[in-house]
Amino acid sequence: QVQLVESGGGLVQAGGSLRLSCAASGIIFSIKAMGWYRQAPGKQRELVALIGSGGWTNYADSVKGRFTISRDNAKNTVYLQMNSLKPEDTAVYYCHAERVPMGWGQGTQVTVSS
Repeated sequence: QVQLVESGGGLVQAGGSLRLSCAASGIIFSIKAMGWYRQAPGKQRELVALIGSGGWTNYADSVKGRFTISRDNAKNTVYLQMNSLKPEDTAVYYCHAERVPMGWGQGTQVTVSS
């Protein structure tokens, strides 16, 4: 059974920070690329950040310089540190295990107020 559980979302003022966590099970975590995606109402789900098994990273232009993705293979956990948050970052954030069937979490709500 593949399971990914996000946590750390919440309400924050513009300019603030949040740290999202995603705990994975049912996969060989250490060899999987992991991603954070987000979806706002009425919009498509979009890639926010990716991290490979070896530590390479990729970010959406809209979050470069503000967000940092990282992973702890010993804990089977991927993180998204979000700094300098903007109202347009408001969305449900989802964790994804790349190339894994059903490899999505349930999402965690991030709301940034102005």
